[in-house]
Amino acid sequence: MAEDPNDWDVATRLVRGGLARSEHGEIAEALYLTQSFAYDSAEAADARFSGEKPGFIYARYGNPTVAMFEERLALLEGAETCRATASGMAAVHLALMGLLSAGDHMVSSKALFGSCRWIINTWAPRFGIETTLVDGPDLAAWRAAMRPNTKVVFLESPANPLLEITDIAAVCAIAREASAKVVVDNVFATPLFQSPLKLGADIVVYSATKHIDGQGRVLGGAILGASALIEEAYKDPMRHTGPALSPFNAWLLLKGLETLDLRVRRQSETAAALADRLAAHAKVLACRYPTRSDHPQHAVATRQMSGGGTVLAFDLGTRERAFAFLNALEIVDISNNLGDAKSMATHPTTTTHRSMTEDQRLEIGLTPGWVRVSVGLESPRDLARDIERALEAA
Repeated sequence: MAEDPNDWDVATRLVRGGLARSEHGEIAEALYLTQSFAYDSAEAADARFSGEKPGFIYARYGNPTVAMFEERLALLEGAETCRATASGMAAVHLALMGLLSAGDHMVSSKALFGSCRWIINTWAPRFGIETTLVDGPDLAAWRAAMRPNTKVVFLESPANPLLEITDIAAVCAIAREASAKVVVDNVFATPLFQSPLKLGADIVVYSATKHIDGQGRVLGGAILGASALIEEAYKDPMRHTGPALSPFNAWLLLKGLETLDLRVRRQSETAAALADRLAAHAKVLACRYPTRSDHPQHAVATRQMSGGGTVLAFDLGTRERAFAFLNALEIVDISNNLGDAKSMATHPTTTTHRSMTEDQRLEIGLTPGWVRVSVGLESPRDLARDIERALEAA
């Protein structure tokens, strides 16, 4: 085609990126529900398995619908290559372990999703991998943590659940001096509001379950980066350990991408307005949202993010008040997911970060009074009324 997809604006990339129509000329992307593929001859099979000829071999290795999703997300992210996985945690696990071996060292921010901390604290050490945890905003701590055998730097920014912001470009510069690869979980910012690869990261990971689906339907994940690195670090582990994304899930994620820009921008506008109302409420001890000037890392957020995102967090002081607030909600659901079209609130201490010890939670400032809210597409007025009514119950 004459048009170069790399010249398209974001909205066009989200609708038409990676589109590969069959001979039938379908408008909606085709859903290829097949485990395997047939070959014209034994020689054709030999050529495809050897890599001499392109083509699909087995659904665990690749699928036409999954490939369309990968190409579209890579185009959005500005990455050379994307590899889709069955879930966001499959993406995080593979992104880290594909770059590490026994005897290697990893440096990570302390503020992470509970399952990410489990991989770092419990799983990786079983394979002889050591990790140093640092405060994400403390650049001196990142520098001090680097060792000759440091191979990977890992961070979330904004981090789950209190939206801690790390200076991605500065950490990438520190990592480059140590010849370490940087892996950034960009799920809270989404590809719309932050581009870690442009800031110097080597790998970006997503839970596509969140904003990319955005409608509570399926699980999915993605790893994005330079083609050579993706090939070297992840091709064989993906083929042989089986974290493959379902073609049906890929099809739904493709449809989710079509409306990602519309959904996330509207949700973020509402989130910013709700954050201002919460911060002014007498019962709220603290409210965190990246674009607010009272966010501890507001200057960094302003520099590397073009929007605040759909998630906010606020402190009601005690677990009892947090529970009273959650139980009084009538529109917002109590749920540990985020990025959905429906607004959701959760108590991180007892849900998403339950697997962490109390000391680990306190290290990142997560005390029992914090509530995390993922803002959806409902009327801002209705959400404000629901939240303020629940605050009175707290």
